[in-house]
Amino acid sequence: MADLPVRFEERMKALLGEEYPAFAASYDKERVQGLRFNSLKFPDRIRIQDAVGSRENREAGKTGEAKEIREAKAVCEAKAVCEARAVCEVKAVCEAKVTWEEAGAAEAAKQIGQETGFTLERIPWVKEGYYYSGSSRPGKHPYHEAGLYYIQEPSAMAVVELLDPRPGERVLDLCAAPGGKSSHIASRMKGSGFLLSNEIHPARARILSQNMERMGVRNAVVSNEDAQSLAGTFDHFFHKIVVDAPCSGEGMFRKDEEARSQWSEEHVKMCAARQGEILDHAASMLAPGGRMVYSTCTFAPEENEGTVLAFLRRHPEFCTEQVPAYSGFTKGKPQWAGPEAEGWGLERTFRIMPHILEGEGHFMAVLRKEGEPETAVKAGNREQLYLDGRKRKEVFRDYEPFIRDTLSEPDTFLERKEYVLFGDQLYLMPADMPDMKGLKILRPGLHMGTLKKNRFEPSHALALALRKEEAQCFWELSPSGDSIIRYLKGEALSEDAGTPEGCLKGWVLVCTGGFSLGWAKYAKGMLKNHYPKGLRWN
Repeated sequence: MADLPVRFEERMKALLGEEYPAFAASYDKERVQGLRFNSLKFPDRIRIQDAVGSRENREAGKTGEAKEIREAKAVCEAKAVCEARAVCEVKAVCEAKVTWEEAGAAEAAKQIGQETGFTLERIPWVKEGYYYSGSSRPGKHPYHEAGLYYIQEPSAMAVVELLDPRPGERVLDLCAAPGGKSSHIASRMKGSGFLLSNEIHPARARILSQNMERMGVRNAVVSNEDAQSLAGTFDHFFHKIVVDAPCSGEGMFRKDEEARSQWSEEHVKMCAARQGEILDHAASMLAPGGRMVYSTCTFAPEENEGTVLAFLRRHPEFCTEQVPAYSGFTKGKPQWAGPEAEGWGLERTFRIMPHILEGEGHFMAVLRKEGEPETAVKAGNREQLYLDGRKRKEVFRDYEPFIRDTLSEPDTFLERKEYVLFGDQLYLMPADMPDMKGLKILRPGLHMGTLKKNRFEPSHALALALRKEEAQCFWELSPSGDSIIRYLKGEALSEDAGTPEGCLKGWVLVCTGGFSLGWAKYAKGMLKNHYPKGLRWN
C-alpha cells in the first residue's frame, strides 16, 4: 500500500466510514491508465463536418451546432427515438451523425489493437476513452506523434463530457496545461468556434501549446496569463468554461510520491482559497446562460463541496445544474461541507472514487449562470489586425501557390481573412477571436508556416492539422517497420520506402496508418525530411 500521510488517512476514515477499507485497498491495485482518441483525426467517412468547416456551417455554428448535426438530430427527434435509439428507423443516421466520436474511436481502437497488440478496453464515461494495459507503450508510437490519441488519466476525461462543448461556441479552459481537457474540448468543437487555452505557468504553457499542435487543433489560442488579467479582457464572453483548478492532489497519491510528501491540511486550506479566487474571475467571464465545470483531483471537502458552496454564496446568479452522469459516479456530499450546505444543490455535484470506478478519482460540479445565452458579448472586430490588402497580396504571392499545389480544397483556407503575420511567421486566427492586446499569447491560432525568399515553407502544425483527404500529395508509411522510424529520426527516404500519391514533386504530407504526421519534399525519387529537429526520435 502507498505510504499515505497519516492525517490524510484519518480524515478519509472519518469521511468514508465503513467504505474506508475498500478505499484504502484501492491503493494496492495496479494503477489504471487511459488514452483518448482524437476525433479531429478521424477520416471523412466518419467525420460529420470538415475540421475547418464550410462557410454555411461556420455561420450555423453561432447557434451552437453545425448544420449536419442539427439535421441528424432533427431526423432522430422526428422519429421520437433519441432516447430509445434501438427502435429508430434511421438508427444508422443517429449513430453516424450524433455519436460519431464513439464510432470513430471504436474503429481507431480496433486498428491500433490489430497493428500494435495494445490491449484496449472502453472507458464507460467518455465516448473516445479507452483503458490500456500497463505493458503497452502508446506514448512511444508513431500514432502518438501523429496526434491520434492523448494519454490521459481516465477520471479526468469526465470533465469535458459534463461540459459538452459544441461547434461554434466560445470556450475557455482556464487552467489548461498540459492539454488533455483542451484538446478534448477542441475535438468536440470540430474546428468551429473559439477556444482559449490558458496556463499561468510559462513552462507548462509551452507544453500545452506543443500538445495542442500535436493534436491538430486549428481554432485555439494558447495564452500564458493569470485569471484576473483574462477577466479584464473577456467580460461575459464565453459560452462555456472549464476550471480544473490547482489542488492538493490527493487523487494523485497513488502515482505521485511528491504529491504525498507535500500534502498538509494547511496546503488544503491554501488551495481552497486560491480556487475561490480563480472561480470568481471565471464567473465574470461566463456569458449569461453559460455553463462552467469546476473540477479537482482531490478528495478534500474544503476544495470540493466547500469551495462550490462558498462560490454559490458569493454568486447568487449561479446554481448547480442537474446533468446526466455515468451510473458509477458518486453524488456530492453536502454533509461534508457542514450543516449549512443543505439546500444549495451540492448533491448534484459528482465524485469519481477509486474504490468504485477504475480511475484515480475526481470531483466535478456543473454550474449554470442565469440569463439568456443570446445576451452574450460578441467578439470585437479585429479586421484592423488582419493583413491589409497590400500586405495580403504580398504574402499570398508565395502562400497561395503552395496552398493550391498542395491541398485538395484550397479555397477552404484561401477564402479566410483572419491572417496575421509575426515577423515572417504566418498564422490563421480563429474567426471569433477577440482583441487580446496586452495579453501574453503563445499561439495565436494555427501556425501556417514561414515566408522565405520567394517561397512559403509550411509548418509542422499545419501538417498535423490536415487529414490525408485534404492533401493532393501524400505519402503513406506503415506504422511499423524501419521506414517510419527513419522518418521520425529525420532521415531522408527513397522511393523504396513507398511511393507518394498524387504528385511528381514538391511538398508531400507524410501519413502513417492514414493519419498525418509531418512534411517531406519530394524530388527525383527522394524525400527530403522536414520532421522538426526538436521532435526527432533518438
